[in-house]
Amino acid sequence: MSSGLTFGTIKRVGAILLAIAIVLAAGLVIFQAPAIFGVEENPEASITFEDQRGDGESVTVDEVSLSEGGFVVVTGSDGETLAVSDYLEAGSHENVTVERTEDAQAELVGQLTATVHRDTTDDESFAYEDSDGEEDRPYLEDGYPVSDTATVTGGTDDALDDSFTVESLSAPDSATTNETIEITAEVANPTDLGSQQSVTLRLDGAVLEQQALELGAGETGEVTFEIETTGLAPGNRTIGVYTEGDGKLDEIELTFHTTPGIEIVNGSDDSITASVATPEEGFVAVEDGNDTVVGTSEQFGPGEHDNVTVGFDENATVEDDEELTAFVATGDPSEPENATPLEYEGEPIETTFTLADVDDEDGGDGESNESETDDGE
Repeated sequence: MSSGLTFGTIKRVGAILLAIAIVLAAGLVIFQAPAIFGVEENPEASITFEDQRGDGESVTVDEVSLSEGGFVVVTGSDGETLAVSDYLEAGSHENVTVERTEDAQAELVGQLTATVHRDTTDDESFAYEDSDGEEDRPYLEDGYPVSDTATVTGGTDDALDDSFTVESLSAPDSATTNETIEITAEVANPTDLGSQQSVTLRLDGAVLEQQALELGAGETGEVTFEIETTGLAPGNRTIGVYTEGDGKLDEIELTFHTTPGIEIVNGSDDSITASVATPEEGFVAVEDGNDTVVGTSEQFGPGEHDNVTVGFDENATVEDDEELTAFVATGDPSEPENATPLEYEGEPIETTFTLADVDDEDGGDGESNESETDDGE
């Protein structure tokens, strides 16, 4: 009797141990599934992008590694995409040359950032911007894009043999976007011959002004640039002064000169006119009570703009007492369904109104239609 119970107990224990082993094995297979099926849960990348001298048309990334392959994308200090590499296979790559894109507004000089992007479409073609950031997103490390920043000055080493040199650069640390600032550079002629050369001022790589400077052998002179900041986008911007083969960089913090806002000046059944202050490029979109955009303005740059006209869509019906929302948007005015509100300090630049609130004859009833972000300054 006792031995029978012992044998039965042993059988039950064995069954339990067998069940545990099956569960553990299943869990191990599930845990290893991504590796078994060739899927990497956490793709990894690294990049080294050193300071260098360049010709404005290309830069060199010292080293980049990608666990799944992808691209290196170079952007300026204002975030504009300036260059995209050819497709890079998975693995490590050294001395990768990245050439400027044809539609880039600025040259590859100044403070640049190189970011490693994945090829999520598996077609070896960069689609991040065309897909509005849905495809070919950056590799991430601790939640942040894998990237490195370098300062690129213009000119080649060979050009230094007969080029003027920039000895020093003086610029204000900060300014607002509605003033005139002075930028002074001390330039030297280190050669044995007198000559005249061009000195160029750039902002984030884009040429703002050029001056001709004549210096004798071994002579040093000053070049002063007076720059209007009106219309420039606020933010931390890179200033560079360049000769044919040399240059120096400095940074300036531009602050928007007023509180962003939008005010409806007048309106009618088919359009409204607004005054706008915006720190970024955008356009005005008008939305009805059903969250449908019924009209957009033309695109405009950062700054203050009077008489911005928004024509209503010919198929839209806007009642005089219907509450409308006008907001500054980013995107393409010809694609109103994709209009994205532009925010300032976490709040959209917008105002609500009705056509009954404004008068097309005398420009309004005297009441203000300020943006919610406007503090009355």
